[in-house]
Amino acid sequence: MTTHPNPGIGSPGEPRRTLTRIWLLAFAGLLAAQTLIRAHADAVDDLVSDEIQKRHLPGLSLAVVRDGQIIKTAAYGLADLELGVPATPRTMFQIQSITKTFTSGAILLLADDGNLSLQDPVAKHLGGTPDSWKDITLRHLLSHTSGIKDFINEPTASLRLDVTEEEVLRSLADRPLNFQPGERWGYSNSNYHLLAMIIRKLTGKGYGEFLRERIFIPLGMRETRILSLSEIIPNRASGYSWNGNAYEKGTFIAGSILSYGGGGILSTAPDLALWAQAMMSAKLLKPEAIAQAWTPVRLNNGKNADYGLGWGIGRVGGHRMVHHDGAHSSGFSSCLALYPEDHFAVVVFVNRVGASPDSIARRVAAAYFPELAPQQNSSPPP
Repeated sequence: MTTHPNPGIGSPGEPRRTLTRIWLLAFAGLLAAQTLIRAHADAVDDLVSDEIQKRHLPGLSLAVVRDGQIIKTAAYGLADLELGVPATPRTMFQIQSITKTFTSGAILLLADDGNLSLQDPVAKHLGGTPDSWKDITLRHLLSHTSGIKDFINEPTASLRLDVTEEEVLRSLADRPLNFQPGERWGYSNSNYHLLAMIIRKLTGKGYGEFLRERIFIPLGMRETRILSLSEIIPNRASGYSWNGNAYEKGTFIAGSILSYGGGGILSTAPDLALWAQAMMSAKLLKPEAIAQAWTPVRLNNGKNADYGLGWGIGRVGGHRMVHHDGAHSSGFSSCLALYPEDHFAVVVFVNRVGASPDSIARRVAAAYFPELAPQQNSSPPP
């Protein structure tokens, strides 16, 4: 009887067996990675469901970006309580002050185009500015170090009446500065109202149209737009507040106030994830411009504020974070948090004011990086 030796190393059968082993190892690794992602997804779903109950949230939408990929989008609860409409990843929320990251991006694009310099005085681009503003530059506006009063929160204009951009400017020009330019940091929505006016003057287009052409369309953000109270906008969420016992509709705010350059964008969590991807990969803005936006502003006394050009700057659990939150009495809260060195980002939108979406975003981030978890002694708001 003829016998055939078992193939050994270097025998004709070994390459096939080696390839099989490699394939099995790769498949096992893929399964392990998918299991890890599913575990994170399960943990996120569980914690969000818990937060919705504890915080009395009508609806919530989120997206998670990791290593250049959107690895999770999800929505929970209701986009409209009266009609019982479920929230979906395509539900459009008012993103409020996250809008400032886009207006800042537009100004940086115009700077790259050679249409302006961040050191330009505001008076170079806007007429009707008072003498007290002569030392205020575009950089001061971007970094909230101008000293100009906040027309929304101080206020200088009624939030229930429509006003023109020029009327807001005139109301601000009559008020003294809160501090000298660069002396300290003081958040003021007026800064971004003025920046939107400058975009219109330089381009002949409203800031929303400029954003659509230069940012939304190039990035494929098809469900992002400027807010309008009169237009029919499919998938738009309704905004609410919680009075301690029941939900109430968000406060009416005039359309011209809602749609201004510091808080006027409607978007979805997946679309904002595309913006996060673009910022972390320098897909749209040049790396030098992003570095400027993400560098803490230096005050006149040499100290740094925890804010750059349209972005909050900080560290969490040893990880660098750039972020912006948004909230308004019209009934929405939002958070966009990027961890550039980790190639990681979280977007959280809620259709309830006072919902602390930044804390929720931190808990979502902690499902992937445990050191990003909020402090244990923090408690949810009512």
